[in-house]
Order: sequence, then structure tokens, then C-alpha cells
Amino acid sequence: MSAPVWQRRRAAAADVWRQFRTNRGALFGAAFIALLVLFSLIAPLLIDRDGLEVVTAAGGSLEPPSGEYWLGTDESGRSVMLLTLWGARVSLLVGFAATLLSVVVGTLVGVVSAHFGGWISAVLMRITDFFLVLPALVLAAVLMAVLPKSMWTVIMAIGVTSWPTTARLVRAQTLSVESRPYIERSKALGGGHTHVIGKHVLPSVLPLVFANTTLVVGGSIIAESTLAFLGMSGPEISWGSMLDRANQSGAVTAGAWWYLLPPGIAIVLVVLSFTLVGRGLETVLNPRLKGER
Repeated sequence: MSAPVWQRRRAAAADVWRQFRTNRGALFGAAFIALLVLFSLIAPLLIDRDGLEVVTAAGGSLEPPSGEYWLGTDESGRSVMLLTLWGARVSLLVGFAATLLSVVVGTLVGVVSAHFGGWISAVLMRITDFFLVLPALVLAAVLMAVLPKSMWTVIMAIGVTSWPTTARLVRAQTLSVESRPYIERSKALGGGHTHVIGKHVLPSVLPLVFANTTLVVGGSIIAESTLAFLGMSGPEISWGSMLDRANQSGAVTAGAWWYLLPPGIAIVLVVLSFTLVGRGLETVLNPRLKGER
């Protein structure tokens, strides 16, 4: 790639960052997500795994917050604070991985449908409409019921059922790009499908895809938490599985609020942060929304 192209892209990225940082809500969300991701990466170095195991837990059952256990303990005597911090790893991993799968499938379907048109577009759009009509959570629950319960099954179930919205967005943007005069000139000069898609369509579509991706991550985390709360996840500790265990252990009737609030608040804060970042990026990258800032 030539130096002028890199210079233009660096200038565009700097302009996006300059506009994005004026949105305090989006900036706060990005900072919170960055800190949580950083902690999730170094958590194995900071947290003693013995405190997460039922057989080695030293606390009493459903102890309230104290100097030793800042957020109390669960029904097995494990620290709720350690469980919440460790659960961030699984919840974020599922959210990012399921979103990546969803965005890749949705972008591929949207670009191919809009670029080639004809019967290819008709078939792909009917498949997309079929998935849009089906309740995504119900379909994911069905997949979890027939497949082995594990974190990777949860990722696949969420990713396979959440791509249609991205496909619709990418298709609309691709149609807009392909109607521009320089696309016709590129085709007239002998540019093939790979050239047109790789050099012209994807660079124009990816910014909005990236903005939409941050919104999809929040939805994926909620979906994982819902499936885990319904007992359909694997044995890994996540915020949803914590809520499921709290419900099954009678923490609600026992008034053990310290067992319920930390994972619930964590889910709310993370989803809110991704929503703020997504809306901020969408406002910057979507020309139709720039005038609404």
C-alpha cells in the first residue's frame, strides 16, 4: 500500500478519535472496558485459584460482607468478589468471540448479497429473514439443549443466531457504496469482484461495521448471561452462572443481596459501556447522524 494511502487513513483515524473524545459518555465507556479487559488478562496472576474451588473455600455459607470477604461469600463459602472478578473473563470472552463470529458471518452475507444481486441476493436475504423472524434467544436455547454444554457451544449458539442484523446493515451500506461513480469506473477499467470488494466496498463498509460491533458485544454478553441463568452454559464461572447459582441456593429468600448485586451490576455496567462506545462511534462514523450531535 502506498505512503499517501497510509497518510490519508492515519489522518482519518486521527479525525475520528478527535471527534470521539468529545463524547464524554463514550470516552468513559471505552476507559471502563479497557480497564476490565486489562484486568481480565492479568487476573490469573492476581487471583488465587484455590479461592474459587468449592473444596478449598475457607468461608462460611452466605456470609455477609466483612473485612475478610468484602462482598460476602456464596453458598459454598467462596468469595463473591473473587467470583465476580473471575467471571469477567468468561463473560467478556464469550461476548467478544460470539460477536466476532456474528460480525464475520453478517458482513460476508451482506456484502455478497449486495454486490452480486440476482438470485444470490434473493436466497441470502430469505435466509436472513428466516433468522430474523425466529427469536434469537429461543433458537440459541434449542442449540444449547442439543449440543454439549460448554463455553464454545455458547459462543457458537449466540454467534449463529445474532448475525442477521449485521447482514442487513452491511447490505444497505454496500448498496450505497456500489451506486457511486468510482465503482462503475473501476469495473469499466477491468476491476473484478475481488478488486471491487477488497479495494472499494470493504474500506467503506468496515467503519460502520466496527461501530455496530461494539453494540453487538453488549447483546452477546446479555445473551450469555441469560443462557447461563437458565442453566444452559458450561461449568465455567460467569456472571450469568453466578446469578443461576444464587437463585438455586436460595440467596433471594435468604436476603443475601451481596450474592446477587455484584454480577448483576457488572453486567449492567459492561453493557452500558459498550452501548455508550457504540453510539459514540456510530455518531462519528455515520454521516447521517453527524448532524444530530
